[in-house]
Amino acid sequence: MNSALKIGERLREERKRLKFTQPELGELVGASKRTVIDWEKGVTAPNAVQLAALEDGDIDIGYVITGRRTEVSSAGSDEELELLALYRAAPIQVKAAVLGALTAGNASPENKPNVSVTGDGNKVAAGDFHDYAPRRRKR
Repeated sequence: MNSALKIGERLREERKRLKFTQPELGELVGASKRTVIDWEKGVTAPNAVQLAALEDGDIDIGYVITGRRTEVSSAGSDEELELLALYRAAPIQVKAAVLGALTAGNASPENKPNVSVTGDGNKVAAGDFHDYAPRRRKR
């Protein structure tokens, strides 16, 4: 298999992962839908300027070229990096709420996420939660 075809296949994977149509991907780099089709079929390959423009659209260019995913720590939009910084600085209760919000509705019934957040107070809720003081028994 030639390298242009491998690049094209991985570019198609990235386009679908990000839910771009071929015309939308072409628009990112100033190329036509036909050009994107040719890239994906391995007829031609994007040049360096086009690859740089694709990266601005959150395409993992390292993966497209080499087949190896870029490390999460070195990738991410400004919004993602800001979200990560805010999460790291947040108190444990906020982290628990964020994880709950991000995992709600995204898990299939057979593959529910196992979220564990610990810290002072250790009050983490899922579903209906009521925080009552323990009742004392009368003697």
